Amino acid sequence: MRTKLHRFDDAGLRNVWLVNGYRIVDTPYGRGVAYRDLEGLTQTICKSLVRQTGRLHRTEFRYLRLHLRLSQKALAKLLENGEQSVANWEKSGRVPLWADKHIRILWQAAQQGDETVRRVVGRLNDVERLLNQRIVVEETAKGWRSRVEDGVPAR
Repeated sequence: MRTKLHRFDDAGLRNVWLVNGYRIVDTPYGRGVAYRDLEGLTQTICKSLVRQTGRLHRTEFRYLRLHLRLSQKALAKLLENGEQSVANWEKSGRVPLWADKHIRILWQAAQQGDETVRRVVGRLNDVERLLNQRIVVEETAKGWRSRVEDGVPAR
């Protein structure tokens, strides 16, 4: 008897199939899928992508980037390349071999606790967030106070 497999197509992945660890659920919006230990599942998929032979498909490259929590812009800065280049790789599927190798190394180093890589990736994420924040400062009877508002483009 063959086990029915479930296609896991998060972020456009095409070749990941689950034997178990999920269940089909009814929601107010229709049928859906609930995954057990989603963090462990995505970690395992990323490990497999990093270790697989052959070039990464555009969706696999994107999946690793997303799980590094890097925007296209942040990854482009890290690779000393243009944001549009990263977008094109993920759209066209033509990821240069050097970029393929770099994202695998980045993911592996980040997972193995390389603090330098974690700090660099974290700092890039912080810089990106700062671009979409506004610091509002006001004077009060007790002195100056500030607050940060997220999601507001700086002008």
